[in-house]
Amino acid sequence: MTVDTPSQQRPSASPRFSRRNLLAGGALSIAALGLYSSELERHFIEVVDQTFHIPGLPEAFHGFRIAQLSDIHLEWFTEDFFLREAVRKINALKPDLVLTTGDYISNNSSGTDNRAYAAMPHCGAILRGLECPQRYAILGNHDVNVDAAAVTSMLTTYEMNPLVNRYVPIERAGHHIWLAGLDDAESGNPDLELAVPEKPDAPVILMCHEPDFMDVISHHPRAPHIDLVLSGHSHGGQVRMPLAGPLLLPPLGKKYSMGRYQFDNIQLYVNRGIGTVGLPLRFNCPPEITHITLQPA
Repeated sequence: MTVDTPSQQRPSASPRFSRRNLLAGGALSIAALGLYSSELERHFIEVVDQTFHIPGLPEAFHGFRIAQLSDIHLEWFTEDFFLREAVRKINALKPDLVLTTGDYISNNSSGTDNRAYAAMPHCGAILRGLECPQRYAILGNHDVNVDAAAVTSMLTTYEMNPLVNRYVPIERAGHHIWLAGLDDAESGNPDLELAVPEKPDAPVILMCHEPDFMDVISHHPRAPHIDLVLSGHSHGGQVRMPLAGPLLLPPLGKKYSMGRYQFDNIQLYVNRGIGTVGLPLRFNCPPEITHITLQPA
């Protein structure tokens, strides 16, 4: 019998970490992240509860609830079934008011908008499934870039009540608040003189698609009359990497990308939207329906 000396013994087997294995593992991780971002998180709608305290809010509106839906971008890349799911979630909330803050379709960068025109009636028909009788809308930059008149007509036909540089009273139990809507700030002609009452006798909620337009709104003579601004447009950046922050922010959506901000007397809320543009990806930034409750200051 022979016995191996230490110098003769074979070393035990151990895992090999080759460059090829590392590359394969990295490719697999990227593929998994892409699948998660494009199919899972992109189709997970988060209902975000927010309470806003409004000075001078009439007692009839204490606890008044608003559902905000934004940036649908139907069929580029948002699917019909996904918008129906958003409508179902809003109906389950049973809000007192539904507000949609622009970009129902998408402007194709190739310059051909046949797909956008085809998507308009589909979008309107699905939105008509909203059970809340009080529904109002504004336009976004994609809507204006494709055809503002056509999108406005679609919203009117399907009872979404567009507000373009105008305001209406929202009434309840003999009291009211004012709801205002601006034309798109990037591609339209926003006019705060027309959109906001000159001497409002109740709180004012303003819909404005692009959040960075707050830098104009907050310095306008009508600013002291505005209590709450609701925006969308930014999609929250769609992809928000740790440390790096939001990666895909559009013009007029770079400074105030999502969530709450304060401008003296004006509160701003930026909804992340449910659709995507550029790439059908969301990471650390899921689609959002905002469920707003009004309370007195």
